[in-house]
Order: sequence, then C-alpha cells, then structure tokens
Amino acid sequence: MGRANRFKRDLSASFIVFLVALPLCLGIAIASGAPPERGLITGIIGGILAGRLAGSPLSVSGPAAGLTTLVFELISRHGLASLGPIVLLAGALQVLGGIARIGAYVRAIPAAIVEGMLAAIGLILVASQLHVMLDTAPAAGFLPNVRHFPGMIANGNYVALGIGLFTIIAMLGWERLRPAALHEIPGALLAVAVATVASALLGLHIARIALPASFAGAVSLMRPAQLSELASPALLAAAVSVALIASIESLLSAAAVDRMLPRRKTDYSQELIAQGFGNMACGLAGALPMTGVIVRSAANVRAGARTRMSAVLHGVWLLALVALAPALLRLLVVVGARLVNLHHVRALAHDGARTISVYATTLGVILCTNLLTGVLAGLALHLALRWLRGLVRRIA
Repeated sequence: MGRANRFKRDLSASFIVFLVALPLCLGIAIASGAPPERGLITGIIGGILAGRLAGSPLSVSGPAAGLTTLVFELISRHGLASLGPIVLLAGALQVLGGIARIGAYVRAIPAAIVEGMLAAIGLILVASQLHVMLDTAPAAGFLPNVRHFPGMIANGNYVALGIGLFTIIAMLGWERLRPAALHEIPGALLAVAVATVASALLGLHIARIALPASFAGAVSLMRPAQLSELASPALLAAAVSVALIASIESLLSAAAVDRMLPRRKTDYSQELIAQGFGNMACGLAGALPMTGVIVRSAANVRAGARTRMSAVLHGVWLLALVALAPALLRLLVVVGARLVNLHHVRALAHDGARTISVYATTLGVILCTNLLTGVLAGLALHLALRWLRGLVRRIA
C-alpha cells in the first residue's frame, strides 16, 4: 500500500477515533470529579505525544475508565491541585519501568487479579454514576455510595434520571439496530447528541457541562513548589497506584491490539515509556492520567488505521475542537457495567476454586478499601496458593 493510501486510511480512522474519544474524555473527567476540559487535555496529549512515541503503533491513549475511581478518591481526599504532582511522578515511574524493561512482568499478573480489578472498577463506576444520573453528588468509594442510595432516591432529580435512561437506551439500541451504512457512527456520541438536543428543546432543568471560554483557561500548569507535596507518604502511594493501574491497563490494551493484528507485535517497554512521558506531560498540565484504551484502540483498528498517524491526528482533532469550538454530555453507567464481564468470570471459574478465590478477593478488597490494596491482596493470595500447591506436591 502506497504512502498516500496509508495516509488516507489513517485520516479517516482518526476522525472515527475522535468521535469515540470525545464523549469518553468529557464523561470520564466528570466521573473523576475533575473539570471536563481536563479530560480533553489528556486526550490531546495521549493522541499527539503518546501516539507518536507508542510501542504499539495502533493503540490510542487518553483518560480511561479504569482510573476513574482512583482519581475520584485522590481528588476527594487531597484536592484537584494534588493531581499534577501525583500524575507527574506516576509517569516518571512508568518511564523508569520501561527503561528497566519490566513490561513483560506487568503483563504476567494473573488474569484473575486483572478481571477482579476491572469488575470492581465497573461496580464502583455504576454506584457513583447512578448519583450523577439523579443530579446528586457521588461520594468517594463504593460502600459510601451504596449507603447513600436512599437519600439519593429521595432527593434526586427525576428529570435528570429520565434523560440519563433515555441516553443509555439510545446508546444500546443504536449499537444493536444501527444500519450497516452507519456502522462507524459511535452509539455514545449519537445518544449524547440526541439527548442533549432533546433536553434543550424541552427546556429540562438538569445540570450541564460548562467548559472554559478558551483553551488557555483549561490548562492549569503545575508550579515547581507543588513538587514538595510528594514528600507525603499518602501522595507517594497514590503515585505508585496510578503508575501500576495505568501500566496494567495500557499493556492489556496493547496486547489486545496485537491479537487483532497478529502480524504486528508491540514493544511493551517502549509502550511503557510512551505512557510515562504522556503522564508526565499530563501532570505538568494538571490534567487526568492517561492509559492506552482498548475501546479507542479497537475502533482505530476496525476503522482501517495503518500507522501511528491516526492516533496522532485524533489528538489534533481534539485540540482543534477545544481551540475553535469551546462550547459543548453525560454518563459512564454503561461503560462501568461492561467492565463486569460475566463471560470472563465464567472462564475463570473453569480454572478452579484457586483462580476464582483470587478474583473474588481482589474484587471484594477493592470495593471495601482501594485499588492498590485490592490488587496487592489478590497478588498475595495468588502467591500463597501457588506456594501451598508446590508444598503439597513436594510432600506427596
């Protein structure tokens, strides 16, 4: 295929990825408790910088649902201003990890732990976004949001709930019934556009997204003095958590792209370095952390992308949007529900009680505490069970 044809494919694919990324960048930022423009900035950096450096050329990076609950907790406990130093340090850890070539070791984490983590993130997202659907403020953590359900239902905005349910039905209905000729139009974007127009025409009183009047006003550059905050053990632990979760999600996304295109093989260490530099830039800009994201990456592959230029161009379109048209969403309930993959749970159950116990432990501890503690608990149980299994075999 000639260079002109490759560029044509990349150009058309980049626009499809842009349409997929736009509602996710805004929605993930809102669910994270951050201003929506911070999600767009992460999408821009993920496309242009991480896309240019990526070890997986067709992967697309940006804000990810897998980090939403962690970021929400960090902002709730330490404030939005603390996000910059945390993400900067997390990115630096990723770069060091890539240089040390630990990408393959991150990918070796047992599937039960990864699936347990994703399921927990999905349940936390659903619990928090049900509050958003009723125009009430979500709390930090799964258990507080569940405890607040009665008050949410008693004091919620049922008009907002109606438009939220309409959005979900429209999204799922389009994905199931859309005509082949319009296959590339994302359900999320169409549903949000229709629901937004309907709410405006009907004059519905619901909370709406407010973006700054200019792109310059959306960027909150980190001050050097903020680096001193990293002396706090809590923020250091937070940076390690962000680096670990972001690395796992990015490498899983790259591995999924490899399965879609068997002839291409990812340089996982280079992918970690690219993600690290991207997160360092996000930290300096005060934006959300990024990961490689399978939803956008899969859309990129299906749209016929041929080189990394498609990921870079999708970042350019996001930049053009915030620079030229700063006036515009809603909802991650569907995204959260899909992270609880029952098909994968059934596959894990076939592996036996040992695997499903690791999954359940990871899921339960995350819901009751936090992501890092849950992942470490699942890993500790996995190692303990392997040790016991080896001990029994030696005795026998």
